[in-house]
Amino acid sequence: MKLPRDLSGRELAKALRLLGYVVTREVGSHMRLTTLVRGQHHVTIPDHAQLRVGTLAAILEEVGKHHQMVRADLVAKLFG
Repeated sequence: MKLPRDLSGRELAKALRLLGYVVTREVGSHMRLTTLVRGQHHVTIPDHAQLRVGTLAAILEEVGKHHQMVRADLVAKLFG
């Protein structure tokens, strides 16, 4: 499954709620999300109107490693 091309930072934060992430801090144009599922994990995402594909891919890679999921399965769970 391909990555979404017009996803905002807020939309990604909302999708990551499926994996237990909540916004714990906002500074400037970035949000820090934290989950306690499978141990504590933090991820920072930009609060931009449209995320770049490389940025989105890097964030999903980090989230996938923590949850031990390959990117295709993670994208299907979040956006499928």
